[in-house]
Amino acid sequence: EKKFTASGILKCHLRIHTGEKPYCCQFCEMKFRETGTLKSHLRIHTGEKPYSCKFCEMKFSYSRALKRHLIIHTDGNPYSCEFCDIKFSDNGSLQKHLRIHTGEKPYSCEYCSKKFIENGALTKHLKIHKGEKRYSCEICEKKFIEGGNLKRHLRIHSGEKPYSCDYCEKKFFESG
Repeated sequence: EKKFTASGILKCHLRIHTGEKPYCCQFCEMKFRETGTLKSHLRIHTGEKPYSCKFCEMKFSYSRALKRHLIIHTDGNPYSCEFCDIKFSDNGSLQKHLRIHTGEKPYSCEYCSKKFIENGALTKHLKIHKGEKRYSCEICEKKFIEGGNLKRHLRIHSGEKPYSCDYCEKKFFESG
């Protein structure tokens, strides 16, 4: 028998048994039991990467991805890249990394034959051909393939300019 000290924790726990998922993603309508899980899921759409590596400039959407990445900066990694000396905990990660140096692109698009280092990049690319534009602007109804593109587009309507020149402080919608 489980005991809970706060009614909110009990309420959340009960959702496991009832199947209730009161929190809905505004982009894909996926439902969640907890707000934290929804918040984490939203990063798929927004491209937010709040977790930064303290050893290099890499950023990650999820803490578990950062933890997996940090292994390359610590000792005890037997798999070492012959080109740049980065170390890996497993051979699979090393083989995937080696493609950066060798130029190997084993994943190719069936529509245009463009090749990719990672399967995830191919999956993202395929959305262009399939015309999946699941993200639409509520203001002007323009549609986008990726949530990050919608987020950038919304700056046109909001006037937000998050990027500024290091020399004159002029602000811009985009960084590049």
